[in-house]
Amino acid sequence: MALGKAGACGQLLLWPRVVLFGDSITEFSFRDNGWGAYLAERLVRKCDVVNRGLSGYNTRWAKLILPRLIAKSAGAESTVAVIVFFGANDSALKDLNPKQHVPLEEYAANLKSMIQYLKSVDITEDRIILITPPPLQESAWEKECFAKGDKLNRHNATTGEYARACVQVARDCGTDVVDLWTLMQNNQDFSSYLRDGLHLSPKGNSFLAAQLWSRLEKKLSALPFLLPYWRDVDHTHPEATLLPDALQ
Repeated sequence: MALGKAGACGQLLLWPRVVLFGDSITEFSFRDNGWGAYLAERLVRKCDVVNRGLSGYNTRWAKLILPRLIAKSAGAESTVAVIVFFGANDSALKDLNPKQHVPLEEYAANLKSMIQYLKSVDITEDRIILITPPPLQESAWEKECFAKGDKLNRHNATTGEYARACVQVARDCGTDVVDLWTLMQNNQDFSSYLRDGLHLSPKGNSFLAAQLWSRLEKKLSALPFLLPYWRDVDHTHPEATLLPDALQ
């Protein structure tokens, strides 16, 4: 069968997708041992994991971008989960980092706005997971700031306020949430989870991946394995296995 004819006979294969939407911690998640790469590996042949991490972004900017990333006419129906991970930049101190800072009340409102938008394009609450910002290891991040000629521009206590707001938004809106700020500080020194006081280390990536997978596995357990296992393909007549629609 000619390739063009084969394509015309078979239905277009549309992989379901999981969208990761966040700041630099998301953008970097496809690096070696990153949490996004871990999810992609676990979900291979079931759905695509799409990285839409935007380094330096906050929720004020993110809510403007979201409709350009997910729309009814652009595969919202095939989006099986959306992970929203903002707050590390929103919680920057206003007087030292006014460009990235977003007031706490606005941060919460922006998260709610993004959830409402996702619902408007038929992505229901049960397919949305919020992640709070991780804790800030101030002494390590202060060194990073000093190296750039800046003062310490974030405080862990302030980040905690944004984390609690994120958790409350999830409760109010009925979405799932990973309270990373709290989980990483439970009865242990959390500095090993961070490579520079703010961004995740390999251990931090593994920790977040495990937290997310425990939630995603339940949501995506019904997704089928896409295309037959190679041993199940009829090698004498592969069209019968791979293009069953063409034979009807």
